[in-house]
Formats: sequence, structure tokens, C-alpha cells
Amino acid sequence: MVNWKDNFKKGKEIVLATSSKEGIPNANIVISLGFVDDKLLVADCQMHTTIKNLKENPNVCVIGGYFKLKGTAEIFSSGKYFDLCVKENKDYKVKNAILISVKEVFDLDKVKKIL
Repeated sequence: MVNWKDNFKKGKEIVLATSSKEGIPNANIVISLGFVDDKLLVADCQMHTTIKNLKENPNVCVIGGYFKLKGTAEIFSSGKYFDLCVKENKDYKVKNAILISVKEVFDLDKVKKIL
């Protein structure tokens, strides 16, 4: 059986979807930095619309392989999570760390909620 977290581990390409307060959707392909303190970490190097949306509406949806996560995101412009993002992105200027608390997990292949 596949562990759903394997689809979101460090280095995996995942899709991060957000929505503005008006409900206008936005999605980006991002590189996962894996789980830190049981939360999914992503670096913001050029996601202006994503950050604007998260400030208005912290709810996110993330797709990795055949798994979908729903949760809430926090933005950090300094501190532990930001420092981890900077360390892992030496070729890019990190603007923020995005830390996602996972609330629900869905197996899209089996079409069922697993967490």
C-alpha cells in the first residue's frame, strides 16, 4: 500500500491551489520541501498571487500524484520555516515559507477520504 505522504516528500512536484476572497482560483506547480513538524513546507520564490490569496483566505488544496490534501496555510517571512526554505533553495530568492496544516487527505484513485 502506498503511503500518501510519499507523494508529497521533499523534491516532489505538487500542485498548490488557492482562492481569493472573491473565490477566484489560482494554482501553481511547486516543489515540496517535505513534512516539518507534521506540516507540509513549500517555499515562495515567485508566487505573488498565491501569497495575496493566502492572506485573504488560508484554505488550500494540494495535489501530489493521486492524492489530494485539504488544509490551511500559514506564511512565514522569517524564523525556523523560512530559514529551512532558504537553505533548500540556494539558487532562488525565497520570499516566504508556506506551511500547510493538513486537515483532510483523499485517495483520488480509490475515490475516498483516507484522513
